[in-house]
Amino acid sequence: MRKLPEMSTTLILLILCSVMLSSIAQIVLKTGMSNPGVLNAVQSGVAMQMITTISTNLYVIGGLTLYFASAAVWLLVLARVDVSFAYPFVGLGFVVTMLLAFFINGEVLSTAKVIGTLCIALGVAIMAQG
Repeated sequence: MRKLPEMSTTLILLILCSVMLSSIAQIVLKTGMSNPGVLNAVQSGVAMQMITTISTNLYVIGGLTLYFASAAVWLLVLARVDVSFAYPFVGLGFVVTMLLAFFINGEVLSTAKVIGTLCIALGVAIMAQG
């Protein structure tokens, strides 16, 4: 087991960049999958039509690209620190995604969603301590 590094600014920025890219990817993918053309293709049940429509939607392509970028940054993080140190930061992604969905997509923030999301993030942080 490697010794945990001191919290460098670069390391924190890499971790936060990965988390943010992943959260933004969720919102972009939701936008693509909510497109009327995509919804119609999915409802048609015709596999080839679904595959073609989804795989050519620019939002879906953009969302997947953001996920790839997030994974690439995450690999840089994992090359520098233990996964048990880095992974708890992923809990921030739950909060960021919920807030982006609220501000960008207009999704409702119920008390249950807020408390549940914060419990997940808190649970991940507590787990990292032990």
